[in-house]
Amino acid sequence: MTTLETPGPTVGVVGGGQLGRMLAEAASPLGVDLIVLDPTPDCPAATVARDQIVADFDDEDGIRELADRSDVLTFEIELADQTVLERVEAETGTPVHPKPATLETIHDKLVQKRELADAGVPVPPFRGVENADDIRDAIDDYGAPVMLKARTGGYDGRGNVPVESKDDADAALESVAGPAMVESFVEFEREVSVIAVNGVDDVATFPLGENVHVDEILRETVVPARSSEAVERRALAVAEDVLSVMDGRGVYGIELFETTDGDVLLNEIAPRPHNSGHWTIEGAQSSQFEQHVRAVLGWPLGSTELRSPTALANLLADVEESRDAQLRNVDRVLETPGAHLHWYGKREARPGRKMGHVTVSGRDENTAVDELLETARDLEDVVTFRD
Repeated sequence: MTTLETPGPTVGVVGGGQLGRMLAEAASPLGVDLIVLDPTPDCPAATVARDQIVADFDDEDGIRELADRSDVLTFEIELADQTVLERVEAETGTPVHPKPATLETIHDKLVQKRELADAGVPVPPFRGVENADDIRDAIDDYGAPVMLKARTGGYDGRGNVPVESKDDADAALESVAGPAMVESFVEFEREVSVIAVNGVDDVATFPLGENVHVDEILRETVVPARSSEAVERRALAVAEDVLSVMDGRGVYGIELFETTDGDVLLNEIAPRPHNSGHWTIEGAQSSQFEQHVRAVLGWPLGSTELRSPTALANLLADVEESRDAQLRNVDRVLETPGAHLHWYGKREARPGRKMGHVTVSGRDENTAVDELLETARDLEDVVTFRD
């Protein structure tokens, strides 16, 4: 294989899904090339990245090749193997950001919660569970319902099971099928998130976003969040505390609960660009993807200021069985003022799979997010591929 010489740096990315695709789109104007590693030939990022290495996320030979061809490694999926990344970093000298140790923390939700709680980050009451009796004990202590979570492997709500009563404990634990933890159920006013960036010597946070989940899957985000200024200040402070625990440069998606009494509790962390930050492409001075590229390379961070209020709606495949993907009614998005379509290039539409998203940005800072969200919902309804 011939290696092309380029004037700018190359970032190697473990994972070539939609996040890798949008990273490549953001890197190109900066003179940065991306090479992605992904087991799926012609993955979504392949059409915009410089090259793809077809290999599994834990394939050491593939990751070593990626390191040899890159100035820095990063990842867009938590399935990256921290042990392999640590070994490749040590043996090749190619730095990895965020650091593999952060992946080790993130991979196990119980470890994650313990480390954050020990650092003073506010989290819901939680405990590890070994058997169904542990869940029943948690219901005695926390009240019903409680949230049972798989400690590893959960994504887009998979592995999260609400347990309504003690009678449901055995079935819930069986459905998780592996090491688990349980959390007190949080009575929240809204779910919010902060996209935060660890740079070389500085930290940056984007404005607070408000998220709407359906069946534990993120469906919508609006920015600014419909929260008070006090809640936003608290959320941004919690996000900065979270970054102090994370090791390595890059973007972190930090999901939070705004409780009914105005407190802020941490839900989960993703050590990578996050779905709830896709609005930044149109809605902020610099996107989360550009910020991630800047951060992992050790470059100065960009401005995270809000450009205009923005609403986002994810485009999920509304199908009962897998089938070829199809995009429809694109003209409806293109003719809508302030609307933007992002299609992820996935060939197969599977039930509930994220196929793209639309954003709608306001004309000025006074545009109501409720109005933008209504428009985004209308566009989602006409564009989404369904049976």
